[in-house]
Amino acid sequence: MSNLLQQLPTDDSVVLRVTHCNLKTFSADVRFSLQLSVESVKEKLWKKCGTSVDSMQLELYDDANSKVSDLSDDVRPLGFYSPLDGYRLHIIDLDPSSVTSGGWLEDTSTVEKYTISDDAYDKLDGTFRKFKAKMMSQNPSSFESKISDNYMEDLCSNIKVGDRCEVEPGAKRGVVKFVGRAESLAPGFWVGVQYDEPLGKHDGMVKRTRYFECPPLHGAMLRPDKVKVGDYPERDIFEEDEI
Repeated sequence: MSNLLQQLPTDDSVVLRVTHCNLKTFSADVRFSLQLSVESVKEKLWKKCGTSVDSMQLELYDDANSKVSDLSDDVRPLGFYSPLDGYRLHIIDLDPSSVTSGGWLEDTSTVEKYTISDDAYDKLDGTFRKFKAKMMSQNPSSFESKISDNYMEDLCSNIKVGDRCEVEPGAKRGVVKFVGRAESLAPGFWVGVQYDEPLGKHDGMVKRTRYFECPPLHGAMLRPDKVKVGDYPERDIFEEDEI
């Protein structure tokens, strides 16, 4: 084992596309140190997808989607299997009772949602609907839309679907999944982002309108002035611990 580690440059790393057998919408570009053992790679992936280390089997595919090898030896370094940037690391969950099985993590349609009828809502005191009606009766002009349908369109000229991006505030990173008008939101242009981490509010569906697909709590709809596109690779929160 020590000889294998000595053969690898200490600063070598590789960016792999990670996919999962049970999570069809799960896909992320992750940077790995080639010094990491296969077991350490599994521990890192467990925190991202929920499949336990003991139940995880890894397969490596090249950029032509041909299988290169099974990462079957947990003690070997990742570099032993000669992965290259752009290769795909596929996770197979061997546990039939795993939290990832059945697709329920991605299917929000099975989640019971609280609803209230319009009649019941109108009987409540102190609601926003009643407050808005009162304000409109006092000053109707203040509620007229002052935002045009082309609001911030110019800021979208350099933003396209598939771009890596960083979102303010918080310097949250992700990938652009939608650019355009959003009928269920305010007038003007919007940018839909899939965050690398579960820092969002939805799965790409906002107010019963599907704008894009992404894992639950990874999606956000933002104004273009909050989104910067460019070379913003996924942050590796474990990078400081790697050699």
